[in-house]
Amino acid sequence: MISNLNTPNVHVLNVQRDQIPSKGMRQLLPSLNPPSQLPTPSPPPSLPQHQTTPPVSTPILKLSRRALAAATVGSSLPLLLPPYFCSPCFAQPNTNVDCTIYTNSPTTKKAFMDISIDGEPAGRVVVGLFGDDAPFGSSRFISLATGRAGISYRRKEFVKIMPNYIQHIGVRSYGVDVELANRTGSDLIADSLVAEWEAAKDKCPSATKNVAGSVGIVIRDPTKPPPKLKLVARKGKLEVDEEEVGKDPNGTEFVISTKDSPELDASTLVVGRVLEGMDVVERISKVKTVQENTGSPYFRVAKLIGDKRAVVAERGFNRPYSKIIITNCGLIE
Repeated sequence: MISNLNTPNVHVLNVQRDQIPSKGMRQLLPSLNPPSQLPTPSPPPSLPQHQTTPPVSTPILKLSRRALAAATVGSSLPLLLPPYFCSPCFAQPNTNVDCTIYTNSPTTKKAFMDISIDGEPAGRVVVGLFGDDAPFGSSRFISLATGRAGISYRRKEFVKIMPNYIQHIGVRSYGVDVELANRTGSDLIADSLVAEWEAAKDKCPSATKNVAGSVGIVIRDPTKPPPKLKLVARKGKLEVDEEEVGKDPNGTEFVISTKDSPELDASTLVVGRVLEGMDVVERISKVKTVQENTGSPYFRVAKLIGDKRAVVAERGFNRPYSKIIITNCGLIE
């Protein structure tokens, strides 16, 4: 029994001996397990010489990036940096890129929009367009504001009011609009807008493009699922084809940010900013809207099983109860 007590397990009992109710046992334990008999922990094994690790010291964080790069030349070990050294701006080959072009960029032309809420004039919004930084997007916005392409933002409404931005419906490709577009040769495909958006993203990926007061054209839907593969019969042969799920934006919808909206950077090309009438934009953002109910378990189940009523209800979320229309729009010479 004594030999069993002189084991490393008794050390655990010795540490917790104040919790033992027996007074005699408390007096017996020190004599059975003296401190000198405790096993001495062995030192950790030393690493072989070819696996030595360079010491990590705090002063290395004070070095410049050039000095850090020079210190790793000829070393086969990777240089581990703290998270704040892994910013996208440090990964850019050209660190002199100006990431503030979306707030300080010069405007080349001005467009205006007269807004009404439920038939009552709300004021005018003047938009300055970035003709140098977004030439194709600015040209698209001007053509839709002036009606130069045969279609216009005039008499079209704002359909979504979010906490950080308001969204205009743009021009739908149906009815008289599509006839006028075909007659004038207008192209509603947003391919060139997407290319311009990708160039802006590559130029400065770490900056928020849709800052407060910016105006952007919706060019893509980041929530759109990938195409589905299906078998189709063509000329007596089975071929694999891709079926598009949903429709891409046609490059006519636009948003005005009331606050910095980084969530829009994945879908919107910034083409300008509000120069006058930001109070009108704020007034639109305060219009009462249909409450969003995507968190309801009934809605989630209906959306999961493909209930069309859930799809229709989702389109109405965040839609204003009031009718907000652009009564007149054009270009300020």
